[in-house]
Amino acid sequence: MVNSKHVSNHYETLKVSPNASQAEIKQAYRRLVKLFHPDSNQKTADREEIIRINAAYEVLGDNQNRRHYDQQLQNKSPKLESDRQQRTASAQKHYQATRKTGRDADEEVEEWLRKVYQPVNRLLCTIIYSLEEQMEQLAADPFDDELLDEFQEYLKTCRQDLKQAQMTFRSLPNPPSLARTAAHLYYSLDQLADGLEELGYFPLNYDERYLHTGQELFRIASRLHCEAQASIG
Repeated sequence: MVNSKHVSNHYETLKVSPNASQAEIKQAYRRLVKLFHPDSNQKTADREEIIRINAAYEVLGDNQNRRHYDQQLQNKSPKLESDRQQRTASAQKHYQATRKTGRDADEEVEEWLRKVYQPVNRLLCTIIYSLEEQMEQLAADPFDDELLDEFQEYLKTCRQDLKQAQMTFRSLPNPPSLARTAAHLYYSLDQLADGLEELGYFPLNYDERYLHTGQELFRIASRLHCEAQASIG
């Protein structure tokens, strides 16, 4: 088990380089969740480590949060500033190019809420809050062919809803004032995609670890979804 007392930052928590790509961070996060989650690995289970891993991924998995975090680390690691300088400059340039004020900004917010947030929010609720009932039904006999067929149909419907939510989310750039909300939505969708992938493995090999991991990813997606709703305020 990792001795977390010697972990000084989120990169070390996820065991990745500060130069790691978002894909590498995501991969490391998924590996560590499986390693330390009590439902998937009793020998290395560590609930406190899971909390630290989730906290680290919430920051590093979000491009905007990661940029802010990197800035906080600059005094400790001057090299980090150089590594991130080009990416940060590019992001700032994009922000300035798309920034709006006054009435235009208000209209942009209203349009994004109506065309993106509201439909994506409805689809997220449909996917997230339908899992518990499905798991209860499957728990009656996880090896029953009829229940497994129903479970696979459920997953198929969720994937279709998720695809629609992802397409809707990408259909319109978010206003800068709602960047936090958009980030939470994005990563909630991302966690659901991973969760559905994990759940989909169960009918192939009957390994319940995939069910546990999928449920954990759904819980993370639910928390991010709640944060997105709260940030609308």
